[in-house]
Amino acid sequence: MESVTIGVIGGSGLYKMPDLRDIEQYNVVTPFGNPSAPVIVGTLRGKRIAFIPRHGIGHIFTPTTVPYRANIFALKMLGVQRIIGVNACGSLREDHRPGDIVIPDQLFDHTTQDRGRSFFDTGLVAHVGVADPFCTALSELAVQAVRAAGGTAHQGGTSITIEGPRFSTRGESNIYRQWGCSIIGMTTCPEAFLAREAEMCYVSMSHVTDYDVWHQEPVNVEMVVQTLHRNLTLAQQALANLVRYIEEDEDCGCHHALDTAIMTDREKLSKEAVQRLGPILERFIP
Repeated sequence: MESVTIGVIGGSGLYKMPDLRDIEQYNVVTPFGNPSAPVIVGTLRGKRIAFIPRHGIGHIFTPTTVPYRANIFALKMLGVQRIIGVNACGSLREDHRPGDIVIPDQLFDHTTQDRGRSFFDTGLVAHVGVADPFCTALSELAVQAVRAAGGTAHQGGTSITIEGPRFSTRGESNIYRQWGCSIIGMTTCPEAFLAREAEMCYVSMSHVTDYDVWHQEPVNVEMVVQTLHRNLTLAQQALANLVRYIEEDEDCGCHHALDTAIMTDREKLSKEAVQRLGPILERFIP
């Protein structure tokens, strides 16, 4: 496989961009199973970009069953250093309107099922810091990219991830608002945390599709899909801008997340774990 430094996880409309050229498809097999779909690699703004449709072709994976570890690991195997997560979300604030894009800086994991929350499950213990779970530098560029595309971008705020696939009750939605959350979705956790464990930058471009259920008409699938379709051109243009802004050779603290995180003694490292996590550990164990 070729080496690619920028990855995108989102809907299929993103890799069907008219500006995407020289498209290749790779069937990547990871120690954590197959990713949601074959990885699509194409050239956008002169850079090679790897795309994975988060929910699979035809939207076949629920938020709980998305193979998050396989998706992140597949991108790591390709050499990706920066991931752009494109998410649909509900707004928990009056001023975050449907059609706007939020670039959150904080994350609240309110999921209940084991989605594969960590790469470090057996044979190797690592405690990765995620006080600031999104890459600050990449997030700043994302805000600029959305505004340059003519969209309304909100910088910062807390994104809460719920289990799904059901939407919230009014009681839940109002409690999340009292907690100070800005937007609500179903897929950013554990995606952002796994990216940090894999020493990759991660940003969420969260497209507001609705006001969840606390505000006037409760959210439904039709409402979400209609807003996503209307926003597709903006999403594609903002993504293209962000790709253009990224300096591929620029280092980042996200790329050193494991420097002080590994707790297991070298002599006690499981050979199976080292082999399984090869692309993640190659800086430490050649």
